[in-house]
Amino acid sequence: MKILKYIFWTLYRIYFYILVVLPILVMFPILVISILKESWYPFFFRLARIWSKFILIGMGFAYHIKREQKPEKGKSYMFIANHTSMADIMLMLVSVKSPFVFVGKAELAKIPLFGFFYKRTCILVDRSSAKSRHAVFLRAQKRLQAGLSICIFPEGGVPEEHIELDSFKDGAFRLAINHQIPVVPLTFGDNKKRLSYTFFSGGPGRMRVKIHKFIPTKGLTIEDTKTLNAQARGVILRQLKVFNPDR
Repeated sequence: MKILKYIFWTLYRIYFYILVVLPILVMFPILVISILKESWYPFFFRLARIWSKFILIGMGFAYHIKREQKPEKGKSYMFIANHTSMADIMLMLVSVKSPFVFVGKAELAKIPLFGFFYKRTCILVDRSSAKSRHAVFLRAQKRLQAGLSICIFPEGGVPEEHIELDSFKDGAFRLAINHQIPVVPLTFGDNKKRLSYTFFSGGPGRMRVKIHKFIPTKGLTIEDTKTLNAQARGVILRQLKVFNPDR
């Protein structure tokens, strides 16, 4: 029986990578056109949402999104969420309809095909480089001025399996305060169970998402960064315990 599980998990992972690549190949010409100008990014974003839905539905993930508040059209936000799964990017794209730009690890740009579009549409950061971290603020400012929002997974990486929610880095909250934009916490309740970074694990099932009330930053200063960080992390951690009371 255990051998059958390992066979299933292996095939399931291979199937995931096929689902990731297939729509990119099918939409490749349109995707390339959509990244030729930064002003065309909203169109690319819509294609990315189609790509995400294709993957999530194809993997047998039934996502359920509960919203306490909805973004207003034409306004910018800082979206944050816990990071536990290879499907977090897709679920974020499906959960948020208004165009946003990911701030993510520069290493992901090395992934064949996916990386080609990733490095041309996302804000890449090398966390070991202070110069790179500073450049993120400049690029984020440009995107915000264009009317887009920003998305950051503030744990700064994927925590080990036994950690429910790692400590948050301050970057997302400094950016939000600098630009006086609301922080929007999202809690992903089941992604670790569905498709974690542990190869022999996962399977179809529900994916619960809670989009919490926005946390305003109007009037806050950089001195309030740690307080805002703790407030946002507390919102997500409490919801994780509601989603998984026995963990």
